[in-house]
Amino acid sequence: MLKVSGEVLAGDSGEGVDFKSVLGLAERIKELNKAGCEVALVVGGGNLWRYRDNAKHAIERQDSDIIGMLATVMNGIVIYNALEKVGMSPRVMSGLAQDVVEKFDPKFAKGHLRKGRVVICAGGTGQPFFTTDTAAALRALQLNCDVYLKATKVDGVYDKDPIKYKHAKKFDHLTFGEALEKDLKVMDLTAISLCKDNNLPVIVLDYWKKGNLMSAITGKKIGTLIN
Repeated sequence: MLKVSGEVLAGDSGEGVDFKSVLGLAERIKELNKAGCEVALVVGGGNLWRYRDNAKHAIERQDSDIIGMLATVMNGIVIYNALEKVGMSPRVMSGLAQDVVEKFDPKFAKGHLRKGRVVICAGGTGQPFFTTDTAAALRALQLNCDVYLKATKVDGVYDKDPIKYKHAKKFDHLTFGEALEKDLKVMDLTAISLCKDNNLPVIVLDYWKKGNLMSAITGKKIGTLIN
């Protein structure tokens, strides 16, 4: 399971869709697929909509979350087209908006993966109040994924924001218990708890450094392992 933020699609602007960045993601996924890795993908929607950025407006949390989930469907369709352009056969599956994308069904999704197709899990969990981190954990468990790769802007988990604090300490390894106790904000606690309860290892790594994803799937030490 590969989880990336919506900002990955936005490039330097952080908003909207930058097609060069989208094709870059597609090429990285293709590289993983060619190496024999079955890839499921969850992408956030923060390049289009994020609850915390719009909380001050007169929109209820549930409605805001639905807008965010629909944003991930839009991003999923964009990635679908990019993957097709680089010669792959992707599928977009979702717990909502099923009139425009395929309904998420674990059995059908696993069938797609066995056939070498990339499964883009869009629409979050299909319910409000859950983040795409939790959606990625849920779908990873439903698809029997071996590992959850959380691709971020930094090269692992730190005790504080390394962008703001130059003396921030990086962790090469954390237990799930430590990640929960320290509340390090690398992913929401519901997602960590779900992975902990089902023994799904998480690797937090820097998406932007070329070769990191391949290093992770080939077992090289990279980023921060949480297990």
